[in-house]
Amino acid sequence: MTDNRIYNFNAGPAALPLSVLEEIRDAFLDFKGSGMSITEVSHRSKWFDEVINDAVERLKRILNLDDRFTVLFLQGGASMQFCMIPMNFLAAGGHADYVNTGTWSTKAIKEARIQGKKVDVVASSEDKNFSYIPENITFSEGAVYTHITSNNTIKGTQWAAFPDTGGTPLIADMSSDILSRPFDADKFGLFYAGAQKNMGPAGVCVAVIRDDFLSMVPEGIPTMLKYSTFAAKNSMFNTPPCFAVYTVQLVLKWLEEDIGGLEKMAARNRRKAEMLYGLIDASDFYRGTAARNSRSMMNVTFRLPTEDLEKAFVQDALDNGLGGLKGHRSVGGCRASIYNPTPMAAVEALCDFMKTFESKKG
Repeated sequence: MTDNRIYNFNAGPAALPLSVLEEIRDAFLDFKGSGMSITEVSHRSKWFDEVINDAVERLKRILNLDDRFTVLFLQGGASMQFCMIPMNFLAAGGHADYVNTGTWSTKAIKEARIQGKKVDVVASSEDKNFSYIPENITFSEGAVYTHITSNNTIKGTQWAAFPDTGGTPLIADMSSDILSRPFDADKFGLFYAGAQKNMGPAGVCVAVIRDDFLSMVPEGIPTMLKYSTFAAKNSMFNTPPCFAVYTVQLVLKWLEEDIGGLEKMAARNRRKAEMLYGLIDASDFYRGTAARNSRSMMNVTFRLPTEDLEKAFVQDALDNGLGGLKGHRSVGGCRASIYNPTPMAAVEALCDFMKTFESKKG
């Protein structure tokens, strides 16, 4: 950590690797000898072609994706996908299964129903305030897809393993845990992620779509809401968010070359999460809010004995160079988002602070 930077536990926009920020800084005024910033070069130029093509190739290598999958860089965030998915894939008479595990799942269900699409909510954890991931789910027959949210930033829950849908393709909002661990992409017709939590800045959403799903896209929907529009033009039907795509490319390069891939990234993430959850579980002062078998490796949510103590905790932490620890406004409490770029040193510093705070206030 440099003298002027804090350890950043924000849920999104979130921390980026320091080496990526330094590379951006050093190249910002003159990108690749162009005499222009990356924010100035044309998206039709050779410079940006190299950026977006390298980003696609790296993501496919990292996730072990074959030629059936197309990588798209879209605008509108993950929230835009909530309406695009049913619009593109649920024709008249078709239905889809959704699993409701919190705020973002609820929003996805709402956007499908706004369009009059048939949605079956086959499981929900709302009965316990979305504190767990449902198990032993009975999926409906003939569903076009099953939609899940792989990690829930607000409640701090995560699918430890993706569900067996009996052959129905999965679609997943992976905004807050994409690239955090290996997974089998063959189960998915589509997965998507707003970049600003785990692989880049705000402003771009990455969607990975399988060819059989891409072939389902109908003609009679708005051009800018069709996945096929962007697939046909390598995500450049219109001007893409060039800087955001460039930053994603650099994060992918960092993950592939500096970290060494998803297995090593997952091991690092497990160590961070185990350290923080271990402290919480050993304490009578801090209390985790997610069921233990549903805990997220990305977003650690916890409470203190009183709201006044939580406010003091967040402020004192910031005064000690630990930022972004306030819980989501809808639930309160505290939350440490420990995404891929968050170094082990940050979690160690947070644990040391938590021990000290408990010794003074507990």
